Amino acid sequence: MSTADMSTADVEAAPAGAISVASPLPGRLIPLGEVPDPVFAKGLVGGGAAVIPDDDAGVLTAVAPLDGRVIKVMPHAYIVQHASGPAVLVHVGIDTVGLKGEGFSVLAQKGDQVRAGDPMISVDVTFVRSNNLSMCSPVVVLDSKADAVELPASGGRVEAGGHLFNLPGQ
Repeated sequence: MSTADMSTADVEAAPAGAISVASPLPGRLIPLGEVPDPVFAKGLVGGGAAVIPDDDAGVLTAVAPLDGRVIKVMPHAYIVQHASGPAVLVHVGIDTVGLKGEGFSVLAQKGDQVRAGDPMISVDVTFVRSNNLSMCSPVVVLDSKADAVELPASGGRVEAGGHLFNLPGQ
């Protein structure tokens, strides 16, 4: 089996003390260094990974990456903070803030308690791409080092809510 055939859902559950971070979207997994935005690619926001939805994706629901409280939610991005402290940013697409919410629907509210896999926002992938914007979606542990997480193999397929990476225990 090649790494491209592996689903990150096949990866074992987080070791004791670690926090499992789920993929917010289905698609192909890439390292942050391949994200077409230097702020994310250089790890300036924090360590993590990115997911690129399939070319034929229509409307997708982006889900919570971990259990926690919604710190911020915008049409194109959201932050969920785990009870032990780490906060994870999901940025749906690159430069999608310029769409001013068009093509997105917010499904969660600031302050909500969510579980990994709960719906956060929906996005019309076809609309975003028709505006010549990338749907590459970084998933970043805020205020962490660029190499803070150990990633599964690049190019693997991941499903929304499937295991993406582990955060070390707090």
